[in-house]
Amino acid sequence: MTEKVTKEEIEEEKKGAAAQKVVDPDYLFLKAPREKQFITGSEAAKEAIRRANVDIAIAYPITPQSETMQQVGYLYAEGYVKDYYRAEEEIGVMSAIAGASRAGVRCLTATSGPGLMRGIEQIQAWPGGRLPSVLLVMCRVINAPLAIQPDNLELSFLLNSGGILLHGENQQDFYDYALAAFMIGEKAEVTLPVAVAVDGFFVTHARGWVSTPAENLKLPPRQPYHEAVPMMDNENPPIRISRDAPIQKSNFISYQMHASWQQEIWAAQERSRKWISRWLDGLIEVVNPKAKTMIVASGGAVSQSREAVRQATEQGLDVGLIKIKSIRPFPVKELIEGLDHAEKIIIPEFNYVGWLHKEVRAILPRVERIVPGPRVFGGMSMPTELIMEKITGEYK
Repeated sequence: MTEKVTKEEIEEEKKGAAAQKVVDPDYLFLKAPREKQFITGSEAAKEAIRRANVDIAIAYPITPQSETMQQVGYLYAEGYVKDYYRAEEEIGVMSAIAGASRAGVRCLTATSGPGLMRGIEQIQAWPGGRLPSVLLVMCRVINAPLAIQPDNLELSFLLNSGGILLHGENQQDFYDYALAAFMIGEKAEVTLPVAVAVDGFFVTHARGWVSTPAENLKLPPRQPYHEAVPMMDNENPPIRISRDAPIQKSNFISYQMHASWQQEIWAAQERSRKWISRWLDGLIEVVNPKAKTMIVASGGAVSQSREAVRQATEQGLDVGLIKIKSIRPFPVKELIEGLDHAEKIIIPEFNYVGWLHKEVRAILPRVERIVPGPRVFGGMSMPTELIMEKITGEYK
């Protein structure tokens, strides 16, 4: 005798992504009720991926990224990610992500420091292929003497690829930015990869309060036929830059095609601004906007700067802060307007070369206002005393 199974029993048997409800991104990002969890940055990324409706995640271990992709592996076992495997090395990972994204599925991978540098040839090609994949970057030292400690020098190698680059301050950012990255990159007028970076260990292995909506909600699936470049269809091959014969030749046509294509990529990056503003509440955050001394920071340096602002305020000093969320597109207009009144501008960074200092200096008038540093690197922490010395002028 066949036992009758009720609709309610079928619903109860659904697990993982099958038990989730697709909701509008605006609802998931802006309106859905949230609950706080005290979790690590890697766990925050896991919760973002749980709700991201990801088709495939490809991993290759490197510290401090390994724990995050291990967490994503748990999601595969629980049925929230449709496919998951470990590739042979980083070039293979980034190549496989390119192939999967061309096939029209929603893709995720992650890496750190030397792993990013090894895979960067493929990563630099993603924007030109109009591949809206998501790359999580847990920053660490890339130069010798080799170390596994936090240092975000590697982000300077992503500035000119054409892709979108977001730099998170804490565990909450790692959840919000990672989830929004899928929708921002897949917008028809954008169709670009998005890298979401955080400073390794400080964010990935430390715990913080993270507000998340219910885990039974998820983003709509990727709509590859609604993007700027259609997905690969082997029966009806699209014209694609990597397969188009004229672009492969050193002739006049190839120069023109390459130039126009590059212009379109950077224009597409600019068009992502409205979606970053919509779902991440702007490209910057401003604290004490009228202060005469302004700190400009991104990533983990923002947290140290917040404490410096608090200490300076207690001492009666007039200090404010601009947190940069989006490195690419860079918030040019926002910084020019937000710093127009500032008499002194301080830019603390977790790297030796000061790539953020160079970015800010390149767009601001009256650059004599900008005080170099402080900068720490190779895994050094940044005591707020270093920032306070710059604020008070007690430095050489």
